Amino acid sequence: MTGGERGPWVPPAWVAWGAVAVALAFAAVSLVWALGGTVGLDTLGGEIERLGRARDPALLAANAVALVLKVLGGVLALALVQPWGRRLPRRPLLTLGGAGAAVLVLYGALQVTSVALVAAGVVVPDEPVGDRVLAWRLLLWEPVFLVWGLLLAGATLRAARLRPPGGAAAPRRARPPRP
Repeated sequence: MTGGERGPWVPPAWVAWGAVAVALAFAAVSLVWALGGTVGLDTLGGEIERLGRARDPALLAANAVALVLKVLGGVLALALVQPWGRRLPRRPLLTLGGAGAAVLVLYGALQVTSVALVAAGVVVPDEPVGDRVLAWRLLLWEPVFLVWGLLLAGATLRAARLRPPGGAAAPRRARPPRP
């Protein structure tokens, strides 16, 4: 770089903290449901709500697995921006961040699109879906995957641009020599 040239844009650190917050908040919901709680099940509707209210063992186990994955997603986002994360192998960390972000964004976009098509009456589901359930799914449950994925993508990009391939963190600014 010469003169007034600047390096590539680096996302702010808050994107990683946002990914952590979404992951842990979403994990808390999975914990409640994995323990058999029914809070919020009425915002999902359909078979998932019925299975949750019946405390179906397969659904409880699926929520326990989801809980672990969401906590790990939060830890991954932290590893991308915390000093202790620099001790982890760079390539696998960035690969996990990128893959996780891609899966979350793709899943979130597909889910938001499918629910929006149902809400617009373009697609008619096998069983009726109430307006309340549609609203919750369209405004919270499905977009949260998309938002989480975008935040994780930002955290991964930040880590990739601030941490050179050699492993150490990139120098922030050269300090002037002390007199």
